[in-house]
Amino acid sequence: MAHDFPFDHFLKIGNKNSTAETFNNQFKSTNTQNISNLNSQPIQDEELSVINHEILNHLQTVVPELKFKTYFENNLELKSMNESTVNFEVKTAFIKKSVELYKEEITKALFNVLGTMYEVIIESRDQTDYQLGKNPSNQVNKSFNDVKFTLDLTPTRDDLTSRAHAQYIEHMNPNQSGIIIDRSKTFDNFIVGPTNNMAQAASKAVAQNPGKNGKYPSLYVHSNSGLGKTHLLHAVANEINEKHPGLTVCLITARDFMDEMITLMKNNRINEFVKKYTEKVDVLMIDDIHELKNKEGTQDQFFHVFNEMHNKGKQLIFTSDKRPKEIDGISERIKTRLQWGLVVDIQPPDLETRIAILRRKMEGLDLYVTEDVLTLIASRIKTNIRELEGSLVRLKAVSELMNVEIEIDLVREQLMLPNSESEKEITIEHVAKATAQYFRIPLADLKSKGRSQDITKARHIAMYLARKVVNAKQQEIGSFFGGRDHSSVIHAVNTIAEKVKTDSTLSKDINSIESNL
Repeated sequence: MAHDFPFDHFLKIGNKNSTAETFNNQFKSTNTQNISNLNSQPIQDEELSVINHEILNHLQTVVPELKFKTYFENNLELKSMNESTVNFEVKTAFIKKSVELYKEEITKALFNVLGTMYEVIIESRDQTDYQLGKNPSNQVNKSFNDVKFTLDLTPTRDDLTSRAHAQYIEHMNPNQSGIIIDRSKTFDNFIVGPTNNMAQAASKAVAQNPGKNGKYPSLYVHSNSGLGKTHLLHAVANEINEKHPGLTVCLITARDFMDEMITLMKNNRINEFVKKYTEKVDVLMIDDIHELKNKEGTQDQFFHVFNEMHNKGKQLIFTSDKRPKEIDGISERIKTRLQWGLVVDIQPPDLETRIAILRRKMEGLDLYVTEDVLTLIASRIKTNIRELEGSLVRLKAVSELMNVEIEIDLVREQLMLPNSESEKEITIEHVAKATAQYFRIPLADLKSKGRSQDITKARHIAMYLARKVVNAKQQEIGSFFGGRDHSSVIHAVNTIAEKVKTDSTLSKDINSIESNL
């Protein structure tokens, strides 16, 4: 490494949340001799590589994992720098557009590594490849007509993979805010098996004869995420609209129910809120009712709505990821009312049902997949229908974007499936993803500095399982979850280990995550 490399630029910044004033003070205190060294002698490739590595290490702690691996890892390359400007290069214009969204984070990473504020310039390789003058020696005495260049905008395999994964993510995280009845979700395309037949039959009975004259004027369906609860709600709504067009159906999430109440309350119109549901709505369906936990004001209004609608013989349907009595933060009087009617659950589907679900999804996507591929997917993805169907969404996108056939090897590569069930090696990342999915929290939040109660609980459980299931070292766990030290990991693991002895709900959560793994 060159003797004049400005090592003094590598400063330790204790507080990552430093203000702009701190930045300026640090900038003013930077040794001017170091800057003159930058001017006097170009930085060598080896030195640029060291700086690039440190910047990527910093970015990995602040950029969501998927985006870091797609747009930064093995993509972002430091090409040159002087006293005021740093030039990076990425592979394609597509990646450049995504990386530029994180310019502020890159600037801060540079400051953390070098102790100096720089202007960041990002170029794409497919830009520099066609720029005139890149090799002046070959262009001397050439006329304009002699100069030829090409612009290759063909997306790379990495680009296509990223786009395919984006479609998969959209499928796995549907936007339920402001929910609208999905006409495509009916009883006809709900695959019935031994693990969901009771829930399907009860929902069908409600749809055919809702309210006080029916068998189940109050129905409560619970299961883990992605097993078909929401599909059944839409199916009920569609069937009632068809067979009982005179009835008013309201399908809403618990979160939207709460937001609506808060908005009207702020405007002193809370009576309108209660009146709407008790007088205008005939069938009330609330998805994810457990979202009302610890929301005492909303629970009070829900209590009055429930009582009045029940007394008037109207139909009530709720879904949740837990039994009523297992929802923490819900008052006992509401738990009691949620159990007044029929309570049914949905369990993960068996192999035959999973294959049937894949066949139906394959038809809906107008996609051909061999039986061997269907059996392989169904034998590996066991506990989440949304993930099961999402595998076909991703394969269809990959097949179309890359113009390739869907074969066994491609399926294993794209879905990261092992050659056999016994070969599946569970990693910290597997544990983190399973925990994030179970609690419906973005994986990036588990690795962030967020300290909200929900995020902290999920993070502690993920650390506990990483130690228990993966047998990972404390340093490895701390590094994965945002660079935390070993004492933080020990505290998290010990906390969950103690609580799980007496907290049955926590024990159930952990068992469910382990089953998903």
